[in-house]
Amino acid sequence: MTATATLIILILTIGISILCFQNYDAKYRLIFSPTIIEERKEWYRFFTSGLIHADWIHLGVNMYVLWSFGQVVETYFKMYFEFPMIKYMMMYFMTVVLANVKTFYKERYNDAYFSLGASGGVSGVVFSSIMFDPFANVYLYAALPIPGWLMGIGYLVLSQYMAKRGRDNINHDAHFWGAVVGAVYTLVLKPDLILRLFDRL
Repeated sequence: MTATATLIILILTIGISILCFQNYDAKYRLIFSPTIIEERKEWYRFFTSGLIHADWIHLGVNMYVLWSFGQVVETYFKMYFEFPMIKYMMMYFMTVVLANVKTFYKERYNDAYFSLGASGGVSGVVFSSIMFDPFANVYLYAALPIPGWLMGIGYLVLSQYMAKRGRDNINHDAHFWGAVVGAVYTLVLKPDLILRLFDRL
């Protein structure tokens, strides 16, 4: 099946990211800045920050992971749900927005803080995939196979640790909450996935 929704998201994100590579003013208007949001009420930045990236590597990694897992998740959505494309895109964009909520409250008085990238939304798609098949292998560094449920636990623990450590410029809180939102959204749509998990255990 063609991953239609994922392709639309990729084209939109890649196009806007490339535009902003060459236009700092456009990037500044779209980037996630908690202080600007607090002062100017520019709530759209919760969403638009997920459409821009810092550089080609940042964009390439996010889009590769999104394409790889997005095709899988779209297939599951088409198998189980009515209006799968709408529900998939709702999940993605909801995850992009909600992944930044904690960061907003944490950094809203820090005018030096900025964040950008689709990582929150991508994390949501990855964890949606894990909810559908938690025992499928996820390949770390494209070589080392790890069961999805184990990778998921490790990812959440590492994201929380790195967020508390706070020594880099990565929004680890968005990674963590994006993953949580993607998983919860999927389980709300199909609660029997929890029963299937326990059956397999």
